[in-house]
Amino acid sequence: MKNKEITYHLLILLLLILNSCKEKNKYHTITDKIAAESKPYHGELSSDELLADIPLIKITEGKHTFLIPERKGQIQSFACIECHSKPVSQMKGLEKQKAHWNIKMSHANTDVMNCASCHNGKDMNTLHTLTRQPVDFNLSYKLCAQCHSDQFEDWKGGAHGKKVAGWTAPRASMTCVNCHNPHNPSFDKRWPVQFNTQKAVERNETLDH
Repeated sequence: MKNKEITYHLLILLLLILNSCKEKNKYHTITDKIAAESKPYHGELSSDELLADIPLIKITEGKHTFLIPERKGQIQSFACIECHSKPVSQMKGLEKQKAHWNIKMSHANTDVMNCASCHNGKDMNTLHTLTRQPVDFNLSYKLCAQCHSDQFEDWKGGAHGKKVAGWTAPRASMTCVNCHNPHNPSFDKRWPVQFNTQKAVERNETLDH
């Protein structure tokens, strides 16, 4: 009788152990666990909440419609005609009007491009194309597109430039001037955070030879 009771208790214990092991190793792989326990997402992914507090305007270029940051509200001294009440040639002699005299163009050869290539002397509140068509400051990317057509095509599709928020709809993309200084658009070269002195020595030795 005692042997039967011992056998019975051993069987119960064995079943408990097996059951415990089964729960602990319920899945063969982490992929199986994710597939079994993941709850399907029934909501709607959107960037609306992330973009709620950012002034944006909707544009359509070809088959692409998306949002870009509103520009004029970020320009501290807009409207420009508040200061540009006279031709620039007359304003240069005024003591108080020195806001832009220190700007140096580093964009293209001065034989090809100068301030008047983009800024509309007849209406300083707007820009203009090479054919003198007026362009709103919010749409300044249209000027860049005249020469940088490949980058413009990539930007329209979302491949070039940065997103304002996430990748989910609605898409909102930075414009050219949000990343590039239009007067000096090239990015300066930067060394990595941790400068590798040994590599620098090797590089200089190679150049010397």
